[in-house]
Amino acid sequence: MRPSPAKRPPVAATPMAFVQAILRAYAAQNKSPSKALEFAQITPSQAKKSNAHITALQMERISSFAMHELDDEVLGCLSRQLPWGTYGMLVRASLTSPTLGVALKRWCRHHGLVTDDIKLSVEELDGKAHIRLRELKDLGAQREFGVLSILRNLYGVACWLIDSRITLEQVQFAFEAPAHQAVYPLMFQGPVQFGHTEASASDHAVSELVMNASYLELPLRRDEAALQRMLETALTLTVLQYRKDRLLLTQVKQALAMHPQDTHSAEDLAPLLNLSPRSLHRQLKEEGTSLQVLKDEVRRERAIELLQRTRKPVKQVAESAGFQNEKSFIRAFKRWTGQTPAAFRDARHRSGKVPM
Repeated sequence: MRPSPAKRPPVAATPMAFVQAILRAYAAQNKSPSKALEFAQITPSQAKKSNAHITALQMERISSFAMHELDDEVLGCLSRQLPWGTYGMLVRASLTSPTLGVALKRWCRHHGLVTDDIKLSVEELDGKAHIRLRELKDLGAQREFGVLSILRNLYGVACWLIDSRITLEQVQFAFEAPAHQAVYPLMFQGPVQFGHTEASASDHAVSELVMNASYLELPLRRDEAALQRMLETALTLTVLQYRKDRLLLTQVKQALAMHPQDTHSAEDLAPLLNLSPRSLHRQLKEEGTSLQVLKDEVRRERAIELLQRTRKPVKQVAESAGFQNEKSFIRAFKRWTGQTPAAFRDARHRSGKVPM
C-alpha cells in the first residue's frame, strides 16, 4: 500500500504591502488591527516587513475580518466607507441581467451611486471590451491597493456570474510598477502593464481590463440561491478555480466556419486558441461536447444556409460545407434533418423561403 503523498504547503505569494494597506485603514479609524492580524496568523513583526509575503488564504482572512470590523468593503481606499453588504447589493442588482454585458454595465452604474471618487465603465471598441476605472479624485497612499482591489473584485464577480474563466487580453494600470509587480499576473489572467496613460480632455488616470467583447454576450448562470451561498462564504480573492472558458465553444465554431473545407484537427485549432490539443479536448469535454460535434454543427449550419439562400447544386453545397463527396453529405444531412438536401430545398422553395 502506497503512502499518501504529502500535501504541498500553500504558496506565500501575496505581498505584505497589501496587508500594510489594510493596516492604514485601521489607523485611519483609530482602531487596533491586532485581532485581524491574529485571525490571519500574521504577527505584528511580520506585518512590518515590506518584502515579506503571505498566502492567499491569509490575505482572504485578514481582508474579510477587516471589512467586517471596519464596516468598510473598500478598506479605506475611498473617501467614504462602503458598509458591509454594499457589494452584495451590487451583485444582486446585476443578477437579473440577461447577459454579462448588461450585468457589468448595471454594476458600474450602481457603483457610481456609492462613490464619486472613481468611475467604472464598460466600453466596446473594435471587438474588445474595456472595463475601465477612472480616478476622479486623489486616492492618496491607498491608490494602488484601491484600484487593484476594485478591479480584482469586479473581475472575480464577472467570472462568478457566468461561471467561467475570463481570459484577459490586456491589464493596464495607471500607476507605476510597484516593487511586488510579479504578483499581478497571478491575480489577473493576462499580460499586465503599468504606467498606462490615456489621452483625454479630463486627464483622469485610467486603469483597465481588456477582454474579447464576445464575453459580454454570454448569459448569466447564477440565481438568488447561488448568490446567498456566495455571500455566506465571501468571494475568494482568486478566480483560478474557473478552469473552463465558456467563450471557447464560440471561438472554436468561428475557427471551424472560417475554413469549412479544412480537416481542423485539434492540433490545427489549439494554437489559434492559445491551448494545447489536450487542453482543448478536455475543456470541450467539460462543456459536454467534442470537436467532432462542433464540426457537425458548423457543417449543418453552413449547409442549411446555402440550401436556403443559394441555388448551388447539392454537390457544390457539399463541398462548401466541408464534405468529401455528395453521398456522405446526403447521408449526414438526412441524419440531421430527416430529409435529403433536395427535399429540404424543395420544401423551402414551396414555402417561398428559397430564391428562385
